Amino acid sequence: MPGIIFFDIDGTLVTEDERSIIPESTVSAIENTRSRGNLAFINTGRTAFNISSRIKALGFDGFICGCGTYIEYAGEVIFHNTLEKSFCRRIAAIARECRVTPVYDYSDCYFFDDKAPMTDGLRYFTEVFVDSGIDVSRRTEEEDFIFDKFVFWINEKSDTDRFIRDISPFFSVIDRGGGFYENVPLGFSKATAIDMMLRRLNIPMDNAYAIGDSMNDLPMLQAVPNSAAMGGAEKLYPYVSYITTPIEEDGIANALRHFDLIA
Repeated sequence: MPGIIFFDIDGTLVTEDERSIIPESTVSAIENTRSRGNLAFINTGRTAFNISSRIKALGFDGFICGCGTYIEYAGEVIFHNTLEKSFCRRIAAIARECRVTPVYDYSDCYFFDDKAPMTDGLRYFTEVFVDSGIDVSRRTEEEDFIFDKFVFWINEKSDTDRFIRDISPFFSVIDRGGGFYENVPLGFSKATAIDMMLRRLNIPMDNAYAIGDSMNDLPMLQAVPNSAAMGGAEKLYPYVSYITTPIEEDGIANALRHFDLIA
């Protein structure tokens, strides 16, 4: 019976800085484990269009995107949760009233709101996207504005308490730290997608593995019996079965070796 391994991207497979390094040991480890018959899946908060060719070139059997709102397996989209356009506009209106700074994530683009306050986080976010060749031209005023999930930054004028209170009946609000929040429709997470894939592929839970580094990985890490936190991700240490080395110190390879998934 093969194992199935779920990998986060940022801070796990790729360094979460402007260098965006993918260690060679990570490349070799993923190739090695797949050659042994194990399945490798991305499980990320990123939406589908934002999985770079560098990541895809590592060789994955499937992609779980948008914190479980989108699943692709063997080149086929097998699940995509969509929100109603009228609901999306309602959330955007509340975001403006509360003076938060959102970016709305859809499976094939990002939508930005020019009426939202500019923050350092948004400025860095868009600079990275532009440097990566990602389109940043889409706006909430467009007729086809819609999203699967969204993020937002707060500032000194934000009515954060009201905004979180108003969206909490509909979204899991994940505090990523530094005034940055990730918001996923209730009922969806990296864990729900794992459950869906295990049932679809008839793989027992004992053969499931997950590796991550941030708090939005927590549902994924708690969903499986074999979990690893990247070195340096101290907030996750109490919740995992193994703590591997940092990403640039062969963290992925050491985690897969610990679970006997590579030679």
